[in-house]
Amino acid sequence: MTTHVIGAGLAGLAAALAVRGPVVVHEAAASAGGRARALPDGTDNGTHALLGANRAALDFLRGIGALEHWVEPEPEGLPVLDLADGRARRIALSPLGWARAANRPDGLTPRALLALARLAGPGDRAVGPALSAHPAFLRGFVEPLVIAALNTPVGEASSRRLAAVLRRVGAPGAARLLVARRGLGPDLVEPALAAIRARGGAVRHGARLRSLGIEGGRLSALDFGEEVVALAPRDRAVLALPPWEAARLLPDLRAPAEHAPILNLHFTHATPGPVRFLGLLGGLCQWVLVRPGTVAVTVSAADAEAREATPDLAPRAWGEIRALAAAFGLPGEWPEEPPPCRAVKERRATPRHRPGDPPPPPVLALPNLALAGDWMEPVLPATLDAAVRSGRRAARALER
Repeated sequence: MTTHVIGAGLAGLAAALAVRGPVVVHEAAASAGGRARALPDGTDNGTHALLGANRAALDFLRGIGALEHWVEPEPEGLPVLDLADGRARRIALSPLGWARAANRPDGLTPRALLALARLAGPGDRAVGPALSAHPAFLRGFVEPLVIAALNTPVGEASSRRLAAVLRRVGAPGAARLLVARRGLGPDLVEPALAAIRARGGAVRHGARLRSLGIEGGRLSALDFGEEVVALAPRDRAVLALPPWEAARLLPDLRAPAEHAPILNLHFTHATPGPVRFLGLLGGLCQWVLVRPGTVAVTVSAADAEAREATPDLAPRAWGEIRALAAAFGLPGEWPEEPPPCRAVKERRATPRHRPGDPPPPPVLALPNLALAGDWMEPVLPATLDAAVRSGRRAARALER
């Protein structure tokens, strides 16, 4: 009984390590990781982070022996520079940290908290209009959280998805922010591949699935073009692909049709360390991850920014990074001239999480074919944690 996993993104890697018996992972690209894969120079694409509330992802890291390589860069609160007035503060991500006035987000009042709590009630509506009576709290806390977690503009983002996030970050330790010390390649993807191979699994690269063979209501073959893999009666498969690829292979599949882009800027810049993770309000940059040798910027829900040219984006972002470095005393030199910059524009990074969106399709597309991917998460938004959850859910469905 062999399990074939199509796609070596995080959902596929999680599924491969959760199924029983022999496993073969088929990946179209030259490297594994999906959206978490490294750039050609080995650095991360983006500013990926986890929270203590991301239990599935943290358990996955623990299982592959990689959790020790993830660090908490800002244990005293998230450093945030507001470019509108130049204030540099540390904001607590958890309500438990708001006891200290200095760590509270702007606009935090009992009424604002009550309005936020009401989003967890019945129904699903757009977050922005629901909190329009509390503009300071919306701008300084809710909107950055929504954009980071849902990758959807706050004016159209689903309150149901946001409420699922909020319910998980209120517990002690749930809002701890963790990042990979060296990068997602060495601190996530490579350990996962090593764990798969240690179990006797195989990983094939350059294997793009062209079509599925279906006979008698079951998956019977995987057509990779130059090779067709026939499935034995007890073999099964996990389709861990982006929704548009899954829909290409299964034309009747209900998959998200609208997606939101993410813009990532990567500056080659020598910094002495340590790893830092910082936020910006009122500018182009939203999140900045500083590692020795590189500075990464993420702009989520980047509908307008993704259409801009890199030569226009880089100087703006670098000017904001210099202001951030000065405000929080980041070590090293921060010259006025921007260093070399690479822009990565993920135009279909995640589904747009809007009110009333239809639920994902059933996990089992066929009795021996399960679906996985962050877009398959029915409750939480499409994140690293959602990808792990979906991969494990697919494995459980096949074991029943």
